[in-house]
Amino acid sequence: MNVIDLFAGCGGLSTGFEMAGYKIPLAVEKDEWASETYKKNHKKTKVVTADITQVQDLDELLPRKNIKIDGIIGGPPCQGFSLSGHRDKKDPRNSLFMEFVRFVRHFKPKFFVMENVTGILSMQTKSGELVKDVILNEYDAAGYNVEIFILNAAEFGVPQSRIRVFFIGLRKDIPYDKEKLEPKGFLFGDEQITIEQAIMDLPLISAGEGEEVAEYPGEPQNEYQRWVRSGSSAVYNHIAMRHTARLVERFSHIEYGQSVADVAQEYQQRQRGAADKISGKVYSQNNMRPYPNKPSPTVPASFQSNFVHPYINRNYTAREGARLQSFPDTYIFCGKRTTMSWEKNISQYQQIGNAVPPLLAKGIAESITEYFKKKK
Repeated sequence: MNVIDLFAGCGGLSTGFEMAGYKIPLAVEKDEWASETYKKNHKKTKVVTADITQVQDLDELLPRKNIKIDGIIGGPPCQGFSLSGHRDKKDPRNSLFMEFVRFVRHFKPKFFVMENVTGILSMQTKSGELVKDVILNEYDAAGYNVEIFILNAAEFGVPQSRIRVFFIGLRKDIPYDKEKLEPKGFLFGDEQITIEQAIMDLPLISAGEGEEVAEYPGEPQNEYQRWVRSGSSAVYNHIAMRHTARLVERFSHIEYGQSVADVAQEYQQRQRGAADKISGKVYSQNNMRPYPNKPSPTVPASFQSNFVHPYINRNYTAREGARLQSFPDTYIFCGKRTTMSWEKNISQYQQIGNAVPPLLAKGIAESITEYFKKKK
């Protein structure tokens, strides 16, 4: 089946759907670096790098005429929802969500998959209407039955506890059965994959070390490592950030389950320009050292400073983040590794943290495939 990926980012959803046998003739992504990453890893897909609100002739987007579009997937941003003006900022009808609906109305695919954060389920508009009801009503009017599924990536072979909401819609002329549509989890063995199982076969590098292309130090040690390394002859994007000696020392005092907020005062952050004074700014979600024998906590777009490696006194590399998101090692990320707040484009770390984990996407894609097989 042919699927369009909107708000495609670096391609997490597409990767999972491709793993399940789908073709992605078209993807739309605004950010240049994320789009560059997508193009590098999905050479058969036409990638449109543009603001989706400026894309008007939808049929002209397709790489060939008369391509039948079976599905539309994507995760429209919901931060604050509003695009502009004095409209209700919490009303998705005033947001990029409606661009997703526009594509669904135009192509009338058999199904769509729309991903979002769990907070969307409790959000309300200014008038007190639940945002999820607004979304469901829009899709109902567009001709779709929609089910909301709350899924944890750790139950789909991803070495990360990451809970997200998926709106899965079926065109109303297709028989609708919620139970049969629900994505089913799968694991590499009997238990969820841990951080240690996911990353400890990568080169062990300290702060400031690493190369753009490195050799594997040894053979894969478990099923997940064998899967993630399949077809890969080298390690990419595995360069550790440079840290000052003071920061490395601070990291060395962070125990499992603790963050920079838990270190003794003598190791806490100093004021800029006054090394003898404590900064006073301590964020408990920054530089947390996770337990290596558990799946990772959620890897966010800001994960470059969210975590300290379980065994090495430094933050994660982009490749380690990609492993925790279940991107195969063959997947190469483009753009700068990190960016400053004033830079517009999305860094490698942000691309990885924003993505839908490919193995989770694969599970969803396979459930849709099975659904249509049984409906024939």
